[in-house]
Amino acid sequence: MTQTVSKAPAPQHLRALERANTVRLARAELKRRIAAGDTLAAEVVVESPWEAQSMTVSDLITSQRRWGRARCRRLLQSIPISEQKTIGSMTERQRQALAAALPSA
Repeated sequence: MTQTVSKAPAPQHLRALERANTVRLARAELKRRIAAGDTLAAEVVVESPWEAQSMTVSDLITSQRRWGRARCRRLLQSIPISEQKTIGSMTERQRQALAAALPSA
């Protein structure tokens, strides 16, 4: 008699951990591309890729070269957008305003 063993899916917490690691690695790569100048932060704001959906606006802006907390805070106060707002929760009007305020080159 042969037994068939069905493999049970991984527990939910392990699948969540795997997903979190995938997002974290993709987000780190996105930040590296922005820091290197290969990708513009304004493009990320407008396009809103999956890896940036849960990223805060301040985290994205400060990943650019020569952009620290103070410069980021001044920019966001002029728009006005909260530093803790996520890219995925921004309205189209907020996206356009932020993209226009960010350097394009």
